[in-house]
Amino acid sequence: MPKTRTVHRCRECGAAAPRWLGRCPECGEWGSLVEEATGPSPSSGAVLRAGAERPVPVREIDPVATLRRSTGIDELDRVLDGGLVPGSVTLLGGEPGMGKSTLLLQALAAMCDRGARALLVTAEESKEQVRLRASRLGTTPDDLFVLAETSLPDVLAHVDALDPHVVAIDSIQTVVDPDVGGVAGSVAQVRECAARLVRMAKERDVVTLLVGHVTKDGSLAGPRVLEHAVDTVLAFDGDRHHALRLVHALKHRFGSTGELGLFEMTERGLVGVDDPSALFLADRRPGAPGSVVTAVLEGARPLLVEVQALVAPAANSTMPRRTVQGLDPGRVSLVIAVLQQRVRRGSLGTCDVWASVAGGVRVREAAADLAAALALASARAGAPVAADIVAVGEVGLGGEVRQAAHTARRLAEAARLGFRRAIAPTTAPNVDGMEVVRVADVGEALLAVGLGRDRTRPVPPRDDDAGEPAMVPTRGTARVLRAVGPATGDTRHRW
Repeated sequence: MPKTRTVHRCRECGAAAPRWLGRCPECGEWGSLVEEATGPSPSSGAVLRAGAERPVPVREIDPVATLRRSTGIDELDRVLDGGLVPGSVTLLGGEPGMGKSTLLLQALAAMCDRGARALLVTAEESKEQVRLRASRLGTTPDDLFVLAETSLPDVLAHVDALDPHVVAIDSIQTVVDPDVGGVAGSVAQVRECAARLVRMAKERDVVTLLVGHVTKDGSLAGPRVLEHAVDTVLAFDGDRHHALRLVHALKHRFGSTGELGLFEMTERGLVGVDDPSALFLADRRPGAPGSVVTAVLEGARPLLVEVQALVAPAANSTMPRRTVQGLDPGRVSLVIAVLQQRVRRGSLGTCDVWASVAGGVRVREAAADLAAALALASARAGAPVAADIVAVGEVGLGGEVRQAAHTARRLAEAARLGFRRAIAPTTAPNVDGMEVVRVADVGEALLAVGLGRDRTRPVPPRDDDAGEPAMVPTRGTARVLRAVGPATGDTRHRW
């Protein structure tokens, strides 16, 4: 009889090692390897067992696209491309306190109001806690059943007895299969429990929703096979200090992953946001220095957000402070360097700089670079940018303004909200109701908003210029090279 062998598996990435190691060789996480017993490998028999699934021609298979079950929440249906498919397994992940359980309860209640029978397995909370949340949300449908259970065999037995249309597990990391070694949340438990729930969903043609924990870096906890086994992976995130919540699909086998759902957390639960751009700009104060509006894309949805900047003399000029919220700190550092070296914009290198996106939105794309550059220059000069201007474009290392994807869609959203001028790359298209000012570099963009100096006159020398006048590029010219080498004939070129 083959012996049962022991391996050590990483809790974070699922990698296996023959012996215990202090650090996982795959993901580099410390103290994440746990002991796991594995049975002998099954034999590869070639005999087809009785009742096994038979291959059928693809044209004889009934499509399931028309069988989607609406969740009753428009923003969630937008992300799911119309609703949940029977027999599918959806994994919802997010940080603690984001409102995953609230969103799940609202979706189940809305589906029950549309005639579905749902079973909510609460493995982390008691039934009384779920009842209190349902009372706060104002929804207690008769066809929504709650089960406080962590044993997977008992959960499957209740599914067989109740025969629901929708099953929700909150959360998969707290469910345990007694036949599998390891504690709840271990790699083996999460893998096997997810596999049995997926098999149950396919066999019974029931919609299955799983809530998953996330690690400290924001990725889903557990083995990577968990994301591969499910049909849809939804990310539910936001800033816990703000009311805005975002839902987007990281994986979706039944539709696109380019849609974004936005919610506002209220006392009555999560409420869909129909016009997020107007919400982000509702508290904007026109005429304030360091404020510039940009248009970003979250999935396929254009959003207008306000980029804010503040520049102040540093208490310690050798170690100025750089505080960034909602933007990529690396992109902000790049923009500061471009303003110093390419445009010669003041002494930002010795100033404390704060940059943020108002409203708690996280902008991950480089299309906000130009808005960040204008906001920093506006804050440094103490002069505001006109309130009807929107800036879109990526800033390169040479100070050039590069195009952003789907610029026409971004500018059309800005025109809908009343913006009349756009500072954009030279390839930007025309938009009805808006004047598009095309710029080749950051210097031209500063001139376009009234923050640039006369580009035909020399500017005062910098400390490292050895007394030589530094010429600013003329309008329409991307760069100017000037010789600063010694009299020996060794000529070097600098910007």
